[in-house]
Amino acid sequence: MREKPIVILVIEDELAIRRFLKSALLNQDYVFVEAATGSDGLKLAMERLPDIILLDLGLPDMDGTKVIAQLRTWTSIPIIILSARDQEVNKIQALDMGADDYLTKPFNIGELNARLRVALRHSVRVNHEDKPVFSSGLLQVDLVNRFVSLNQEKVELTPIQFSILSVLVRRANQVVTHKQLLREVWGEDHTGDLDYLRIYIHQLRHKIEKNPSQPEYLKTEPGVGYRLAAS
Repeated sequence: MREKPIVILVIEDELAIRRFLKSALLNQDYVFVEAATGSDGLKLAMERLPDIILLDLGLPDMDGTKVIAQLRTWTSIPIIILSARDQEVNKIQALDMGADDYLTKPFNIGELNARLRVALRHSVRVNHEDKPVFSSGLLQVDLVNRFVSLNQEKVELTPIQFSILSVLVRRANQVVTHKQLLREVWGEDHTGDLDYLRIYIHQLRHKIEKNPSQPEYLKTEPGVGYRLAAS
């Protein structure tokens, strides 16, 4: 049994739907947190670390799929889509981006409750100790804002360099194999491009290490992969 109350973050721009969900969820003793825009929702996700996120795709400041993409750079909190977009292609896109489930508007509260129960079974496996900001020694990586600094000075990374670093940050102190890195950054078709990966690791070390030849953070596990050392 959970010791803490279940927190549900609703990211939805329609006030009427937020009010409906608030009434229904508070009635079941959930903690209700709400945001009307994608940017506010992302901030609240970082601050509150909810157990589940209910997300509308049609937000005023950004598409919901972009919210999913940013969330999935640092967390595996279950995401249930609530959207009026009922075409199969929209559902597939959202699920491919990392959503866990999809409800088409209008929906009834009984169906939502069933989806929440499934999501909560997933949620108990989520490591809520994971933080969107990684810090070790002089290195700091903000996964949400895509900001990297070394000794409080900004480090400019290319999108691919940041993608590699974010994969390693999410598994800090764990060995990430060459194939895992290649698959997550470049896709399934590039799992054999080891030389390509080595070039980027070399570049990354020259940006985040004081002495790239004796790395403090980005360690090599010979013949296996790489590990980001966290103090």
